[in-house]
Amino acid sequence: MSTFISVHTDAKIGANVQIDPFTTIQGDVEIGEGTWIGSNVTIYDGARIGKNCSIFPGAVISAVPQDLKFKGEKTTAEIGDNTTIRECVTINRGTSALGKTVVGANCLLMAYVHIAHDCVVGDNVILANSVNLAGHVTIDDWAILEGYVGVSQFMHIGMHSFIAGQTGVRKNVPPFVKAAREPLSYTGINAVGLRRRGYSDDVINDIQEFYRLVYLRGHNVTKALSIAESEMKSSDHLKMMIEFIQSSEKGIIRGLSSGEEE
Repeated sequence: MSTFISVHTDAKIGANVQIDPFTTIQGDVEIGEGTWIGSNVTIYDGARIGKNCSIFPGAVISAVPQDLKFKGEKTTAEIGDNTTIRECVTINRGTSALGKTVVGANCLLMAYVHIAHDCVVGDNVILANSVNLAGHVTIDDWAILEGYVGVSQFMHIGMHSFIAGQTGVRKNVPPFVKAAREPLSYTGINAVGLRRRGYSDDVINDIQEFYRLVYLRGHNVTKALSIAESEMKSSDHLKMMIEFIQSSEKGIIRGLSSGEEE
């Protein structure tokens, strides 16, 4: 190992981990086998990094939260297997609120992404360049956020959703939808992504019909959900969409003022 690397003797480093020069790893750290860590990376206490990850130069993992309420409590930043963390990504560890910040498996975090304390990012999520997540954000599996998206604290972004670049997320984004414009608005469902992931045309059509009830038929949300429950065929995805909206205390994104999907 290079003399230009600083690895604390208490750090737990798996087999076949490659650590490039000028990287610092503190003691309360675990790194799974087969992971590559580029040069000039800093990994602080509390990092729990999975197998076969790639961490590019300049990344900072498990730094203390940028939260004035943080009092030095022992918390973690957890990263799943096969996740790629590109240049200058910053991932803060949790606070006493959740105790951890989590990034799932098979994710791609592009350059300059910031993930704040107590965020939970699911599996197979893509965050493009300079996406910034405030504290306590939840992003479900397979979501994609394009570059320069900013997400306010406590937001929830549903699975298989797609959010266009240079937008702000100030309301929850339901599963399966596309969202764009400012203020962020529903622009249709993520049909292309769903087909790529094996969803049938029948299921995609059901999802689209549900969101037409919510966004395009002139109903308020309560009425739209009531119609969906009484008139649409029961399914796991229908239940998921209804439960997501019902649990969104801060509300969901608006529909397009034109009333038409793109």
